[in-house]
Amino acid sequence: MWGDPARGRAIVANRQVGLCLLCHRGPFPEERFQGNLAPDLQGAGARWSEGQLRLRIVDSGRINPATIMPAYHRSEGLVRVAPAWREKPVLSAQQIEDVVAFLMTLRD
Repeated sequence: MWGDPARGRAIVANRQVGLCLLCHRGPFPEERFQGNLAPDLQGAGARWSEGQLRLRIVDSGRINPATIMPAYHRSEGLVRVAPAWREKPVLSAQQIEDVVAFLMTLRD
């Protein structure tokens, strides 16, 4: 399974799918009101490896148990999950790969 950076960018920038820009900011000049609670996504591909980025997206709680970032692919053992999302990942495996592929392009 290979990720598509263009699809990944669309997921990150979409406030209905990834919701990334609620907490993160990044190289999205067309998007107003980007977050400042989490690391800036600019340069993410230079700061973290592909595997590190994937883990942060899939289940950031494994890196930082106190994180407020949701687990985008883990669906078991979670608390405070809306009924519509129980036992379902927020992003599919393909969407995770697309987001990782996009973040890896952010080298500056």
